[in-house]
Amino acid sequence: MEITTIGLDLAKTVFQVHAVSSTGEVVVRRALRRAQMIPFFSKLTPCLVGIEACGTSHHWARELVRLGHEVRLMPPAYVKPYVKRGKTDAGDAEAICEAVMRPTMRFVPIKSEEQQAALSLHRTRDLLVRQRTQLVNMIRGLLAEFGIDIPKGITHALAFVRRVVAGEAHEVPQLAAKVIGALAEQALEGQARIRQLERDLLAWYRSNELARRIATVPGVGLLGATALAATVTDPTQFRSGRQFAAWLGLTPLQNSSGGKERLGRISKMGDQYLRRLLIIGMTSLVRRNLHRPDSADPRITALLARKPVRVATVAMANHTARAIWAIMVRGEVYRTPKPMAAAA
Repeated sequence: MEITTIGLDLAKTVFQVHAVSSTGEVVVRRALRRAQMIPFFSKLTPCLVGIEACGTSHHWARELVRLGHEVRLMPPAYVKPYVKRGKTDAGDAEAICEAVMRPTMRFVPIKSEEQQAALSLHRTRDLLVRQRTQLVNMIRGLLAEFGIDIPKGITHALAFVRRVVAGEAHEVPQLAAKVIGALAEQALEGQARIRQLERDLLAWYRSNELARRIATVPGVGLLGATALAATVTDPTQFRSGRQFAAWLGLTPLQNSSGGKERLGRISKMGDQYLRRLLIIGMTSLVRRNLHRPDSADPRITALLARKPVRVATVAMANHTARAIWAIMVRGEVYRTPKPMAAAA
C-alpha cells in the first residue's frame, strides 16, 4: 500500500516513523537508527512528511526535501493536543502524522544553512555574555569581602579585571589575587571571543541585504537586524504586521468570553531572544529621548507622558515589529512618518 503521509519524531540516535496511506490506514510504524534514515526515505515515493520544529529539524527537513519529499515543520505546542494519553515516541510520531494533515495547522518555514550559521553566532555570543556576567559577578563578590566595590557597568569591571591580571591590584591579598586573577583571565578571554563573534556578525550583516534594510529602523542595531534576518525565513507567512508581532509575543493575551473583550499582559510567546533584542533597542531609544531632549522624538515623548517607561518600551517594540514586517515584505527601508499637520 502506498504511503502518502509520514509523522517523524526526531531524536539523537533513534527516530520513530508513523506512516499512513491515503485512506488513513497505518502502513509503517517503526523505529529507525540514524544511519537508516536516508536509505529508508530514499526508497519511498515522494510523500508528505511532518516533523516537530526542534533541534536538528531544519537539517533533516533539508535532507528529505533533497530526496523529493514535501516536508512541513510544526511548532511542538500545536502538535501536543493530538497526543493520546502517555508520552511515547510511537505516540508522538502518530500525533505528528495526524497534526500535519490538519488544514488549519500552522507551519514553520525551513531555514537555510546560511541562516542557521548566523544564528549559531548569536547563540554562542549569548552564552559567552552570560558566562562573562557570571564571572564578573563572582569577582565582585570576592572583592566585596575585602571592602572593594567596583562601579556598575561591564566597562568598569573589565578595567579592574585588567589591573588584577597585570598585578596592579595591590589592595587585594596575594592569595585572593591569585584566585581573582584566574577568573579575570577567563573573563578577558570571553570578552575577546565576544568581540570576534561580533566582527563575524558584522561581516555577515554587510553581505546580507535584508539585514541592512532592517537596521534602518530606529532602535534596531547589528544584533537585532542579523537575528531577524536569520530567523524569519518567509515573512509572507504572516498576514499582517500584527500577526508578526503576535508571533514575537508582543501582543496582549486575550481572555474574552460572552462578548466581552479582556486584554492582559503580552503573551511572551515565540522567540524570546528576538523579543528581548527589540525591547532592549526600544529602551535605548527611550534613554536617548530622556537624556537628549534637543533631539527627542515627539512621539516617544508623548507616549512616555501617558504610559510608564516599561509599558512604553514594549508598545514601541510592538510597533517596531510591525514596521520590520512591512520592510521585509515590501523590500523597502524604513521611512520616518511625517508629522501630522496642525489643525487650522
